Amino acid sequence: MTAPQRPRVPRRALDGVLLLDKPIGLSSNDALIRAKRLYLAKKAGHTGTLDPLATGLLPLCFGEATKFSQDLLEADKTYEATMRLGIRTTTGDAEGEALEIRAVDCDEAAVRAALPRFIGGIVQIPPMYSALKRDGKPLYEYARAGQTVEREGRRVTIHALELIACALPDVTFRVTCSKGTYVRTLAEDIGEALGCGAHLVALRRTGVGALTLEHSITLDALSDATEVERDAWLQPVDALLSTFPQVSLNDDDTRRFLHGQRLKLSSLTIAADALSAARVRVYSAQGRLLGVAKPGDGVLAPERLVVTAES
Repeated sequence: MTAPQRPRVPRRALDGVLLLDKPIGLSSNDALIRAKRLYLAKKAGHTGTLDPLATGLLPLCFGEATKFSQDLLEADKTYEATMRLGIRTTTGDAEGEALEIRAVDCDEAAVRAALPRFIGGIVQIPPMYSALKRDGKPLYEYARAGQTVEREGRRVTIHALELIACALPDVTFRVTCSKGTYVRTLAEDIGEALGCGAHLVALRRTGVGALTLEHSITLDALSDATEVERDAWLQPVDALLSTFPQVSLNDDDTRRFLHGQRLKLSSLTIAADALSAARVRVYSAQGRLLGVAKPGDGVLAPERLVVTAES
């Protein structure tokens, strides 16, 4: 006799952003799956991966917010990182095997003197243990097979780099950097500049664009919360767009905008910062987020629209 099938739990149509404090040892995708299951959400996505070794801010997008996740992929990130001087590893972090051990002859003053050399535009060689692809295959697959392939240097920007603590051989620093920056590669390069090598032993992301760890929640806390409490942790979709100038439309222009029509800028009341912006966030007169648009060539052109029951 066939066992009766369990009834499928209905999924919820949720729109919003969850600021998750990802634990160590969990991939970003696994964290997303757990959060999506807790919310019984129909649609969810994350905004860029954190390695299993890393902890900290992982913004998760639900429903209509997934349309804007690319904006956070492009955003600057802030991390607190600890590197251990004197040891280079195969992966550049604590998950790899030791490649070389050298004496640590520098002091805190030398560390402080080295950091400013990495502020600004720098070129990084992507690590072999990364998801970047070569001939359709991730680099880490070559690395696991014992192969090293040539990689082109990539230009990234280090906006800020400051020393937090120095208890040699461990050095903890805070870095704000552009997208595509490998913090473990930065740690390795600082170690080379100090003449002893280094690898990353801890990494915590504290900021993504304008979003910070301050208002985040852990998976354990989410699991213990009621549905009402969990929903209260969801931030509105426009939390992802807080750095974009704002434009408000009257009812007639709102209808046209939601039908994908371009609006003449001369007929709208728009602040100067919005006119010169690459993109703006657009609201109805009632304060409802309609989407994002590009101002230019005399028109406001819809780029991505937010679909709701009111649309």
